[in-house]
Amino acid sequence: MVIRAKWVGIDFGQTLMDSSPERTYWMIGDTSKELGEPELVEERCHRWRMMKEKYGSYPVIKERARPEIMSYVFDDRPGVAEVFSRIEQNYLKVADGALDAIQHLRDQGIEVSIVAELKRTLGPIGTDMVSAFLMKRNAIEYFDELITPQGKVDLRTGETDLRYKGSSKEVGDLYDVLAEDLRSRGIEPKDGVMVGDKEWSDITPAQKRGFQAIHYSGYIFHAPSNASCEIRHLSELKNIIRPVEG
Repeated sequence: MVIRAKWVGIDFGQTLMDSSPERTYWMIGDTSKELGEPELVEERCHRWRMMKEKYGSYPVIKERARPEIMSYVFDDRPGVAEVFSRIEQNYLKVADGALDAIQHLRDQGIEVSIVAELKRTLGPIGTDMVSAFLMKRNAIEYFDELITPQGKVDLRTGETDLRYKGSSKEVGDLYDVLAEDLRSRGIEPKDGVMVGDKEWSDITPAQKRGFQAIHYSGYIFHAPSNASCEIRHLSELKNIIRPVEG
């Protein structure tokens, strides 16, 4: 199958970011030590095991129950969310094959952006979780923009666009703004492709606005979708997406 595109948007969590390695025990240990509570590591790791039995895997917990890590594992210790998020950056990585595929798309003249459900206020590049993750892995140069419900950031210039602020991927109004944004640059939604793992926020809302969609199921399969196709490895994008002809 071939999908023609001028623009590709890639979801961040559970798609671009590989959170599959079972390194959470190290994260919990390092977080506890930084909080000055090394004596609580064993108990907190036990609580983490209980959470894993409840939810099944780290990607599922990260997606559906992240606040519970702070409240249950760490007893809502003041400052723990910030410390855990910073330490987490040391253990996560870019999905295998992602950067090679993205460079392949860019070499064909296709714009590539990240579309993330960022909850915190957007600041200078490197102060939010997504751009900090990319900078730490020397990967920020592969992307044109970071698009979030907090606003859009041009990853080349640092310029922000607040038209997106207050929107939502799941509700779908983020894709309304995105469609208008792309049209202003001569790109119709039909020439845009969303790549993501969640039917309810990455696939269906984008398709309703005229975008094409590719369902990524490399880490976790949430639910069936009506995406144009399904992939299990991001390297597959090299064989599927081609530039618009003419």
